[in-house]
Amino acid sequence: MFAKAFSAATLFSILAVATAQCTTGALQCCDTVESASSPTAAGILKSIGVVVQDVNALVGLTCSPITAVGVGSGSSCTANPVCCTDNSWGSLISIGCVPVTA
Repeated sequence: MFAKAFSAATLFSILAVATAQCTTGALQCCDTVESASSPTAAGILKSIGVVVQDVNALVGLTCSPITAVGVGSGSSCTANPVCCTDNSWGSLISIGCVPVTA
């Protein structure tokens, strides 16, 4: 019974995240979200030739889009749901991210 209740609670939180409105960009699910000045993010940004003006800006690493609820694997996020202003680098990195809370 606990497992069913937990599953239902998880589903409702996923629904809340998936239906959240992003005013800054597309809704993404990122494995990691960190400052652009962190060693990992700075290394990736440098390797693709991107200079971020605000070194405190959040970037998402290994991101995938969150689609409509119930449509394939992109309908849930078990990592870090964020809205990012620049998702033009594929799944490698998303720039200008804002965490989404349910």
